[in-house]
Amino acid sequence: MLVADACRKYDTIGIDCIAMNVNDIICLGAEPVALVNYLALEKPRPHLVEEVMKGLQRGAQEAGVAIISGETAIMPDVISGFDLAATIIGFVRKQKIITGEKIQPGDSILGLRSSGIHSNGLTLARKLLLTPKTEPGTAIELLRPTRIYTRPVSQLLRSNLEIHGLAHITGGGYSKLKRIGLKAEVGFLLDNLPKPQSIFKKIQLKGKITDREMYRTFNMGIGFLVICPKRVVEHVKRRIPEIRQVGHVTDSRAATISLARSEFEVEKW
Repeated sequence: MLVADACRKYDTIGIDCIAMNVNDIICLGAEPVALVNYLALEKPRPHLVEEVMKGLQRGAQEAGVAIISGETAIMPDVISGFDLAATIIGFVRKQKIITGEKIQPGDSILGLRSSGIHSNGLTLARKLLLTPKTEPGTAIELLRPTRIYTRPVSQLLRSNLEIHGLAHITGGGYSKLKRIGLKAEVGFLLDNLPKPQSIFKKIQLKGKITDREMYRTFNMGIGFLVICPKRVVEHVKRRIPEIRQVGHVTDSRAATISLARSEFEVEKW
């Protein structure tokens, strides 16, 4: 929201708000159903509210969820600027919940591309890149909407293929794999990740940031992971043609990134 305010561009952050909710809930195997939102402002800003609502509408349509209620509040004593939040409700049968506990060494890790920075790590990104001399294209890239993965992942789950784990790669990057790694007592080797989008290179060069810290902070080109047995990989690819294998499960109890120039652990457990 601070980036949106600096750029005076508010039509994408509603999409981000929807995406962060639905992408998280599908990781449990749940079908997102309905959402409520809350927008708090320091003072009345009709144009901002209109643009935010446009983004919420677009995001909800893309995710296939209903916005069933919402609240807008003007609170000058509490809010500086504005704040946007939402809560999502989803449905999954108890026996179909995906916790990651079935993940085994040797399972394949498949990845779906991100659209860019995905509204994560923006504290660092805006401090490095948002200046009075920032090129308009860079500012727009920081506000590129988070990709919504609901439709391809939900379609995959409805196919009844054996899926052992799902992970939304958000703030904290690949260290977030600890959530399912701990559950299954396994590790992850990501040795076939795609080349990250150019925005990540700009951030890394400007801040002189190590590869390890970049992969601990940003999605670096992959926004969602699907973990499944080797025998169903081709079936998954037929249902989601764009998905690619990016690694495999190990018994190391760590998330390890292997690049052409280096290999490092982003998290251990």
